[in-house]
Amino acid sequence: MGHCSRTARQFQMAEFRIRVLHELWPAHRKSPEIVQAILSIKLTSTDVYSEILSKKAEGKPEGGEDKLLPPVTPTEGSKTADVYLEIPKVYKRRWLILALFVAFSFSNAYQWIHLNIIANVIVKFYNESLPGDSFQQETAIDWLSMIYMLAYIPLIFPASWLLDKKGLKITVICGAFLNALGAGLKCASVAPNRFGVLMFSQTICAIAQIFILGIPPRLAAVWFGANEVSTATSIGVFGNQVGVAAGFLIPPILVPNSDTLTEIADDLAKMFYIGVGVTTALLVLIVVVFKAQPPIPPSKAQMLAGQSSNNQHYGRSLLNLLRNRGYLILLVTYGINTGSYYALGTLLNPIILNYFPNHEQTAGEIGLTIVVAGVFGSILAGVWLDRTRAYKPTTVGIYFLSLVGMVAFTFTFSVGRIWIVFVTAGTLGFFMTGYLPVGFEFAAEITYPESEGTSSGLVNASAQLIGIILTISMRAIINRYSVLAANCAVSGTLLVGTIFTAFIGANYKRQAAGKEVTAVLDKVQVQVNQESIEFEKGEK
Repeated sequence: MGHCSRTARQFQMAEFRIRVLHELWPAHRKSPEIVQAILSIKLTSTDVYSEILSKKAEGKPEGGEDKLLPPVTPTEGSKTADVYLEIPKVYKRRWLILALFVAFSFSNAYQWIHLNIIANVIVKFYNESLPGDSFQQETAIDWLSMIYMLAYIPLIFPASWLLDKKGLKITVICGAFLNALGAGLKCASVAPNRFGVLMFSQTICAIAQIFILGIPPRLAAVWFGANEVSTATSIGVFGNQVGVAAGFLIPPILVPNSDTLTEIADDLAKMFYIGVGVTTALLVLIVVVFKAQPPIPPSKAQMLAGQSSNNQHYGRSLLNLLRNRGYLILLVTYGINTGSYYALGTLLNPIILNYFPNHEQTAGEIGLTIVVAGVFGSILAGVWLDRTRAYKPTTVGIYFLSLVGMVAFTFTFSVGRIWIVFVTAGTLGFFMTGYLPVGFEFAAEITYPESEGTSSGLVNASAQLIGIILTISMRAIINRYSVLAANCAVSGTLLVGTIFTAFIGANYKRQAAGKEVTAVLDKVQVQVNQESIEFEKGEK
């Protein structure tokens, strides 16, 4: 035979061997003796392979006794076989999808903090419709931020279900619609007696956030290759953080602490109209451009996860997560770290003004510094994870450095030098924000093959709950004791989180799945090559 004939023969043998092997994979992936038995078959006729497959599909034994091929439904087998015969592929469009999500996440995160960073101006303008007691007034303003956290906790479960069952596009469209609706309603709240309208509008934006925070790891897994997942997740989180940065920086410029309510009303209206314009444009783009998934998955792990999720029961997935000891510890530790970040962001205005009165714009610039430094931290952390896959050491290290940054931030205010506060705030932001994608990826790694959307949704719910607790606690400590005491309390909480993080097991299930697939396919290829050589010798 010629070279072309031998090549075709080799391809046929490889294809049929892979089909035989992976027809059994769903039922026997954890039975090494079964896999080894298949690998040990030495056949030179593709007709025999076909016969094995047909007998197995009919549930008939070959040669009277078939210990190797138990009955498995053809549908189950063929779906799984397709996974192994299909070549993963990444598409250029993935970067457009990611960029669009980043812009959407940016616009929603901006609205989370854009009112609290000018809290003293909001109190002055809406004083007519706020409670008379100063502490209650301050707490009401705090709820403009905390409503994001509160809304997330009960609604994350239906949002995660929607993500798992309907996919990325439907989920993102729901969030974008609510985001634009909330931004539009704020335009109707520009009057001193309409704080209730403002709070309702902010609540709509808060509900929109529920359809955002769990997206980065899912979008990364669905659209990006195995060596890009952590970086893509970091970029997805990056959009949210840049939005927070803009929320710190822009409002003090657009809405300064003017002397008259008329000037403040004009400034607020301008800020709100810009917001509704941006969010509406993004909604249109998402409806037209955004896609749920690529035609071919980008990695073998995603192919397997896709097959697993086809018949996955959402309640069972939740139960599996709650039985995972390492994941339960991560729920608490992620909540402490990220909740501390939320509390500091909410109360940054009173913290800075306590030490530097009349520095509203400076407070925004310090918030910007925290977030920009955190953007670099999150991207570098993602790149580091893609190269090293050292999830637990990276998580513990960044957590400890977040604690160090918080201690430095707490005790440098007494120096009275604003530039030192900028430096320590940047250090804190670099590590505390850098922890966000690391926590996402660590959760996805130790809970595979459970849905990334579900695992990340629960850790975010933990962060929201602990964020509310820490914000209320910090506000009470500030009013009763001091800002220093409140910051010390947060530092102590981060210390507890660091200690607990060390007890999370390094059970890298997603990596193991990828290695398992690669190892089996390598064995198949070696066997096929050996048989091809023997076959060619026989022909000669």
